[in-house]
Amino acid sequence: MADAAPAEAEAEVEAKPKKPIALIIGVVVGIIVLIAGTVVGTLLLAKQTGFFAPPPNPDAMLEGEGGDGHGEKAGDGHGAPAGDGHGDKKADAHGAPADAHGGGHGDKKGDAKEGGPPKLNKKSPDSPRFEYTYFQLEREFLVNLSGSKKVMSVQIALMTRYDERVIENVKKHEFALRSAIMDAMRMTTEADLAKPDFRKDLAKKVADVMNTLLEKYEDFGGVEEINFTNFIVQ
Repeated sequence: MADAAPAEAEAEVEAKPKKPIALIIGVVVGIIVLIAGTVVGTLLLAKQTGFFAPPPNPDAMLEGEGGDGHGEKAGDGHGAPAGDGHGDKKADAHGAPADAHGGGHGDKKGDAKEGGPPKLNKKSPDSPRFEYTYFQLEREFLVNLSGSKKVMSVQIALMTRYDERVIENVKKHEFALRSAIMDAMRMTTEADLAKPDFRKDLAKKVADVMNTLLEKYEDFGGVEEINFTNFIVQ
């Protein structure tokens, strides 16, 4: 009996330390499980809320905002590209590009009619300028000055930026044009010869006479400039 009592006492002594250890292990496991559950829950919540989604592209946002607020390009409020109100570029009555010089002499009436030829662009597609065409009348013009015994002899070449129909009309009505030009030249006096801009004024007068006559017969002038290739007064 004496031996049995110490054995039970030793068993109780050994059993007592095991309880705190088991309790500590259980607490630690519980804390680990709680932390793991918290982490998993946080990750799931972040995924649902898009926390890990990539940030938006600033360039894409700018492109999306480039319209008029409805996903359309800037225009007239109906999705049409911005224009001049009618969707047409500036042009003359025949679809030719607008010219800064208004077409020279006597071409306003011709531009308003359907029969007027368009101006010719230079062959280079990058050139905004027009093609110049020259035509010289073969026979010279010889007239007497008004109130004088002197005579004036000139050779005339015209310039146009319109197509070959202008030259064809000049050839067609050459006789009538020669008569009208000589009548205008006969109005010159000796005093006119002394004026600094005499030749320039005479060239303009000849161009006006030619365009007036061509508009009368063909509804279009097109003679924009007159050049004197020969000019003699004696």
